[in-house]
Amino acid sequence: MDSTASASANRLSAPLEIQDERLNQRNSSIDSSFLKNQINVPKEFIWPKVDLVNAHQELLEPLVDLEGFLKGDELALQQAARIIRAACLSHGCFQVINHGVDSRLIAAAYDHLNRFFQFPVRQKLMARKMTADGLNTLSYSGAHADRFASNLPWKETLTFGFEENLKESSVVDSFKSSLGDDFEEIGKIYQKYCEGMKRLALALMEILAISLGVDRLHYKNFFEDGRSIMRCNYYPPCPDPALTFGTGPHCDATSLTILHQDEVGGLEIFANNKWQIVRPRHDALVINIGETFTALSNGKYRSCLHRAVVNSERARRSLAFFLCPREDKVVRPPEDLLRGEVTRAYPDFTWSDFHLFTQKYYRADAHTLHNFTKWLLSSKPIHHK
Repeated sequence: MDSTASASANRLSAPLEIQDERLNQRNSSIDSSFLKNQINVPKEFIWPKVDLVNAHQELLEPLVDLEGFLKGDELALQQAARIIRAACLSHGCFQVINHGVDSRLIAAAYDHLNRFFQFPVRQKLMARKMTADGLNTLSYSGAHADRFASNLPWKETLTFGFEENLKESSVVDSFKSSLGDDFEEIGKIYQKYCEGMKRLALALMEILAISLGVDRLHYKNFFEDGRSIMRCNYYPPCPDPALTFGTGPHCDATSLTILHQDEVGGLEIFANNKWQIVRPRHDALVINIGETFTALSNGKYRSCLHRAVVNSERARRSLAFFLCPREDKVVRPPEDLLRGEVTRAYPDFTWSDFHLFTQKYYRADAHTLHNFTKWLLSSKPIHHK
C-alpha cells in the first residue's frame, strides 16, 4: 500500500461532533443552490491532503452476468459465484448486468430525484419532519452539515426506509406524510424501485452463500424480513474538486449496497493497494460488500472501501439501496464457517446497535467495524432513544 493511501485507510475519524443550535440553524440552508453559488470551496468542505489522492487507473474486472442464474442455469450460477468470490476476497466490489431491474424504472427514479433536488431548500427541509413516535419518515440532508462540522461532503441526500410485508406501502406513506399528497406518485416509483432492489439483493445473497460454501438460503432467509435503506444522492458542480469529496473514504456499515451511478461517474474504490475508478455503465449495478456482511462471513469477505469524487462541470447523481437485516437480528456467521478450530473474527451484535454506533458515536471510515467491536467489548452502555 502506498504511504498516502495507507494513511487514508488507517486514519480514524473523530467522534461525531455535537453542534449547537445556532450552527444547526445556519447549516440547515446548505443545499445545491448554496453549493452552486460558491466561488471557492468553503473551509468546512476541505478534506485533509492525506485523503486527496487521485485515482489514475480504471478497475478492470469481469462483469457478473446474472441472466443465466435468474433463469435457473446452474452452470451460470457457479460461474457467477466464482467471480463474486474473487472480488469479495480482494476488495468487496463487483458489477452485475442482466440483473432484472427494468431500465425504465431506474430512469423514472432519476427523474424524481432531479425533481426533488430542484425544490427550494425550505421545501426539501420538510423531509426532516418527525412522526408521532419520533422517527424520520424521510431524511433530507444538505452536506450532512446537521451532523458534522468539518470534512463535509459536497452533496445533498434524501434517505428513507423500505420494509416489505406491510399492509401499507411504506415508501408511499413516507413521502405523503412528510411532503403531502402531491408526492404519492414519487412514493410509488421509489416503492417499486426498492422492491426490485430487494429482490435482486436476496438473489445475490444466494450467490454469496454458495460462494462461501454455506447453505444456499442461509443469508437470503436472514435478510428477508429486514428494513432496508434507500438513498438518493445529488452532487452539484464544485469550483475546485481537488479539495473535497462528494463522499469521503469509508466502508458502508450495512450489509450490501446496490448502486446505480449516472453517466457522469465519480465512484472510486480502493483495490490492489490503490484507488481505482469504477466507470459508469447504464446497464450495470455496482455491488459493494458492507461491514455487516463482513461480520456475517466471519471476516472472509472484505467490505468495500470507496469514495465519490465531484467535478467542476456537471452535477452527478446516484441511487443507493442498502440491504439491512431486521434491527433485532443477531449478526453471527453461519455454523458452516465456524467448524473446526476457526476463531470468531467478531462478537455477536445486532444491526440496531451497529447502526446506532454509526449515527450517534462514530463517523464511518475504513475501520468502523473494528472500532465498533472494540467499543462493544468495552461494555460501553448503549442507550436507545
